[in-house]
Amino acid sequence: MSASVLTRIDEPLLRQKAIELWLKRDDLLHPIVSGNKWRKLKYILEHALGLGCRRIISMGGAYSNHLHALAYTGKCLGLATAAFIRGERPKRLSPTLRDLLDWDMRLTFVSRSDYRELRAYRRHDSLPGLQNGDYWLPEGGATGLALQGVAEIVGEIHLSFDVLSVPCGTGTTLAGLIKAVPDSAEVLGIAALKGADFLYHDVAELLADAAHKNWSLALDYHFGGFAKSNMLLTEFIDRFERRHNIALDPVYTGKMLYALYDLIEHDHFSSGKRIIAIHTGGLQGRRR
Repeated sequence: MSASVLTRIDEPLLRQKAIELWLKRDDLLHPIVSGNKWRKLKYILEHALGLGCRRIISMGGAYSNHLHALAYTGKCLGLATAAFIRGERPKRLSPTLRDLLDWDMRLTFVSRSDYRELRAYRRHDSLPGLQNGDYWLPEGGATGLALQGVAEIVGEIHLSFDVLSVPCGTGTTLAGLIKAVPDSAEVLGIAALKGADFLYHDVAELLADAAHKNWSLALDYHFGGFAKSNMLLTEFIDRFERRHNIALDPVYTGKMLYALYDLIEHDHFSSGKRIIAIHTGGLQGRRR
């Protein structure tokens, strides 16, 4: 895939505060395997194929962008895929789950407590019960190999910048960016879920290097929790899309941009700063 483009966002607020805001359009990388989903899968798939694996098993929710990208890519590559889905099987499957089945992903619905236990298995060969040729991929593709793909985003940015911002679920994309940015820049993660203090630990574990100090998290823009929304966020997304003709989702990218606008309005960033926000693609949260 070719590098994604940078789009400058022009708004009265940004001009008033003398802030430059650019959007790295990873949502345009591919119509299905868009954004950081492809970035994270790139070297993971290379590793799995190199080991001769024939099936990749992962985990996610009913609207998982990660599983959507994995199922489609597996179908294209001739790899079998399977996934543990958080919660009971719904009477009406989400559009995302229907796509997974159409692409031959085998789905197993598990309780939320069992799902949480699956998060303990981090290595590709660590899940109990794996068969010969199976490859385990943790939630969201959170592995060291994913960081390599994510880091390539920074090499595609040919503007100097002060802040690089990204929405966070597992923190994998945030960690990959932290490792790649120059020391002079800050990486700001916008947590998409409530009670996301655990991300400090998980990101540090992914980095495995205490020397990285140039990053921070904004934890107060979750709008009630993961995949939660309200009228304030909905109106912001609608207004942004009308002005810029760029689709956002209420799970990740909408919350990130809302957070940035709010922080800019309240002078969190000093004037003259250039901010680049990563549009991580994956718009499954828009489909109902």
